[in-house]
Amino acid sequence: MKRLLAVALLGLTLCGVARAAIDTYEFPDEGERQRFRDLTTELRCPKCQNQDIADSNAPIAADLRKQIYEQLKQGKSDDQIVDYMVARYGDFVRYKPPVNERTWLLWFGPAALLGFGVLVIGVMVARRRRGASGAASTLSAEEQARLNQLLDNQDK
Repeated sequence: MKRLLAVALLGLTLCGVARAAIDTYEFPDEGERQRFRDLTTELRCPKCQNQDIADSNAPIAADLRKQIYEQLKQGKSDDQIVDYMVARYGDFVRYKPPVNERTWLLWFGPAALLGFGVLVIGVMVARRRRGASGAASTLSAEEQARLNQLLDNQDK
């Protein structure tokens, strides 16, 4: 009896969790449903960082899905809905933000950082090469003879 009660309690607990993640919206046609899917996969959840609002279980993602649904019912275009979300949450909410003066760092920053790193490594290698060749030329004739003698002894 206790075992049956424990299983029933566990089942009720899991049913509540499973039900919480499902949104049910009714659409007049398949085209509207597809627009809803496209918009919810195009927009990023502000809380989850790298998850679209279609897949996120965060409360804010549910609110955004509801907002998109309401705007679709009002007859707004996809661009109007995306513009509303960007105005509210910034370009971060888009997975592919536009290239403009505010997003240049986002688009070109990684390439600039990589180029700077390659430049620094190139300068370091060039300095080491100059340093290695310059060190041998600063030896006096006596020091060079001593070095040659030590190297010859080591080879034998």
